Amino acid sequence: MDGIILVRKPQKFTSHDIVVKLRNILDYKKIGHFGTLDPLATGLMLLALGKATRLFPFFSKLDKTYEGQIRLGISTDTYDSLGEPISSEIKEYPDIDTLLEAMKKFEGEIDQIAPPFSAKKFKGKPFYVLAREKKDLKYKSSRLFIQYFQMKKYTPPYLDFRAGCSSGTYIRSLAHDLGQSLGCGAHLSALERTTVGHFNIKEGFNIQKIKKLTEEGKTESFLIPLESLLPEFPKVILDETGTVLVRNGNMIFPDNIIKILEQEPQTSDLPAEEDRIFRVFTLEGKLMALARKVPEKKGLHPFLVFDPKGMS
Repeated sequence: MDGIILVRKPQKFTSHDIVVKLRNILDYKKIGHFGTLDPLATGLMLLALGKATRLFPFFSKLDKTYEGQIRLGISTDTYDSLGEPISSEIKEYPDIDTLLEAMKKFEGEIDQIAPPFSAKKFKGKPFYVLAREKKDLKYKSSRLFIQYFQMKKYTPPYLDFRAGCSSGTYIRSLAHDLGQSLGCGAHLSALERTTVGHFNIKEGFNIQKIKKLTEEGKTESFLIPLESLLPEFPKVILDETGTVLVRNGNMIFPDNIIKILEQEPQTSDLPAEEDRIFRVFTLEGKLMALARKVPEKKGLHPFLVFDPKGMS
């Protein structure tokens, strides 16, 4: 069972809870996720099964979009509504123009520090462990990119927003930092992840639906197979000799290639020719490996082999 499942995470569940539930439903242990969602948050999670778990570097760095709500007037230690207040409540809220101007300043490249209660690590220890130990440390910020941070509705003290951002962005920190910049404090009160890369929450399945379909023997209706992933990479179809070479981790050459199918690019930022990645398939249509060009040797080097020699 290899592929990806698009899951709609409900509130109050951790990302690990979702992994455990799927392992139990599918009776399959090799399952992981491509990016966490906080217990407060709902929305789209990408769960990988079997060999698809090896694609973490490609899926964990995808841009994401969110819709949510920020509560102005009070800050919390977790930067969301699950935490304890760390400031007195302020009931003088900014007007809409001031708020829009403040939100605009967070668009583009920003430096952000993760919330004290988060899974991000400092010298090998998660922030939340250090926070519980009352460690007063100065954490390094991360450079991120916020495509947009827009107001949907403003009914003081609540701000409904939408945001698009690079991987690694903490929307809790965005809410907290907005409150600090306004001088009134703020925390995240609701959040839904709507997209991960080109995957949309509308394509997702809730846990109950996955359980029902599994009991009906219809796992193919929610499992995106390995062969359908990373369609932006060209598809290389090999002859039998090339298949043997790849299975042994050896380079393949033009003589081993039956056909190369170029896919429709999903981004205008295409890599340089020498950095391009190719999906390598058998003649029967099975994905065997990912490979890169080695110009000086005039061939393709398989750097990630899904079916190496000696494995089924």
